[in-house]
Amino acid sequence: MKEIDYKTMKFNPFNLLGKEWMLASAGNEKDGCNTMTVSWGHLGCMWGHNDPTAVIYLRPSRYTKTFVDKEDYFTLCVMDKSFKKQMAYLGTVSGRDENKIEKAGLTTVFADGTVYFKEAKMVLICKKMYAAELQESGFFYPETLDESYPNRDLHTMYVGKIEKVLVRDDEYVG
Repeated sequence: MKEIDYKTMKFNPFNLLGKEWMLASAGNEKDGCNTMTVSWGHLGCMWGHNDPTAVIYLRPSRYTKTFVDKEDYFTLCVMDKSFKKQMAYLGTVSGRDENKIEKAGLTTVFADGTVYFKEAKMVLICKKMYAAELQESGFFYPETLDESYPNRDLHTMYVGKIEKVLVRDDEYVG
């Protein structure tokens, strides 16, 4: 993989998150790591720094949240379409119960204070900047709260500064 400048990236963020999905991962070689599929999130800039940021949302029950809470960094890995079956698996099976990364056939790479996967076609290495639980009082449409959170297990939102972008090929380079 090679590092690129985020200013040279080209892709549709709505497709990247909503259709292609990503793997959100955190951890380290000593204490272990975990990953999960995410299809909710945002890419942009915040707080006047013009630094690129990624926002992810994790439910309190997710094992990956334990690692994201503990670590300074998390990663977002975009996988090739051939990994769609593994992506579905990684989004439904808990790493508490089995070594789902190994079962999915992924190779962990521990670098830059975090973990990502050798098979990824793009990796965003993010340093946590902010975390907060979503609040029921913030919902303007009660149906959104009722449909998305019938058990009121609201996500925690994490904002990460994208410190490094790695790509396998030039698919995402403008």
